[in-house]
Amino acid sequence: MATISKSTITVDHLEMAYGDFVIQRDLNFIVQAGEVFIIMGDSGSGKSTLLRHLIGLQRPNHGRILYGDTSFWDLNAEERRHFARRFGVLYQNGALWSSMTLAQNVALPLTEYTDYSQAEVADLVSFKLALVGLSGFEDYLPAEISGGMRKRAGLARAMALDPDILFFDEPSAGLDPISSKRLDDLILELRDSLGTTIVVVTHELASIFAIADNAVFVDAEARTQTALGDPRKLRDQPPSAKVGEFLARSSGHQTTTGINS
Repeated sequence: MATISKSTITVDHLEMAYGDFVIQRDLNFIVQAGEVFIIMGDSGSGKSTLLRHLIGLQRPNHGRILYGDTSFWDLNAEERRHFARRFGVLYQNGALWSSMTLAQNVALPLTEYTDYSQAEVADLVSFKLALVGLSGFEDYLPAEISGGMRKRAGLARAMALDPDILFFDEPSAGLDPISSKRLDDLILELRDSLGTTIVVVTHELASIFAIADNAVFVDAEARTQTALGDPRKLRDQPPSAKVGEFLARSSGHQTTTGINS
């Protein structure tokens, strides 16, 4: 199975729409290999819709999404399905099968897409669960563990096929601050130890400042991106009042430069 060259994602003049209603237009950014890239914005800005375009669930209205030198939406349906196996996705609620144990959930993509023996699958499942701090919980059902543990189990499943890129949709949603920080720490460990490229949709400031290498801000009113860069620098020198307010909310941080009225 081919890997994605350097795991670089290029979004080129992307327009997202439902029929005639344009959600976002002229999105242009690059996710570098091995970085944590944040998609941030206010409610209704299309953050999760952008994620759906990136992972192949929704076709762009205009523009391109490239992985390395490959234009994803120029591939045929079978090629896209094959290519998308190099993605790992953690959805908001973990999206675990409630009737399956954690081990069975993590094993599912391995039994579906590989020729590994039962013993090899069992070893890999134990390894993936250990990576997310769930060693010993193989036989638990999702309902028997906490929300934070369910998120980590969902991450173990997302990592099952050793993806080149991991996508997270609001990973901290519904978590208490301690569980959220543990998940942030785990994301950084995956980046640092495995060199994984990680794309995260979130509006949580603590997570944005803790894990981001780079970020794009998508604006619901302007219907395009209005900021791109390190969110700490965008907070300190915001390109607009709206970006400054978004990144300084509840933080007590003063933004005094770079704001265009």
